[in-house]
Amino acid sequence: MGIRRFEASSATTMSAPRQIGIWLAVLTALVFVAGSLKASPSGPVVADPKTGLAINGFDPVAYFTEATAREGRVDTEYRLSGATWRFRNEGNRAAFMENPEVYAPQFGGYDPVAIARGTSVPGHPQVWLVTGQRLYLFYSKEARAEFAAQAQSLLSLAERRWPEVQRSLP
Repeated sequence: MGIRRFEASSATTMSAPRQIGIWLAVLTALVFVAGSLKASPSGPVVADPKTGLAINGFDPVAYFTEATAREGRVDTEYRLSGATWRFRNEGNRAAFMENPEVYAPQFGGYDPVAIARGTSVPGHPQVWLVTGQRLYLFYSKEARAEFAAQAQSLLSLAERRWPEVQRSLP
């Protein structure tokens, strides 16, 4: 009895249709992974524990398009990052689905002033500010005013402390 050698098929012995099929599968997987990486805001999102609604059902895109806090509708919901997001219309929903990292509140909806101080306090969707083309939610009007007066320094401090604050979230 002789020793049999088994070799895996190589690309040079594989048929052209099979090579194309494998490359298409790899390309599809890469597109899927890239899409899923883009599709979620970084970090946890403040959501109502009873309803699962992000930012209490307010439309995150309306802050940019209408410059006001507007409630979303039940028939335009979208689930992302463990929360349900609502929108005023299909256009806002589509914009969010395309670029959630732009429209979702920064720091997951936690107050950036509290984060700068090393703690987590959920922001209120009716106490907000868009600055630097990003949405920030605040616990109080006083926190919003403090942030507006010192945006750069508070934002820099909040960004440095955010990883630590995230680890302390439930």
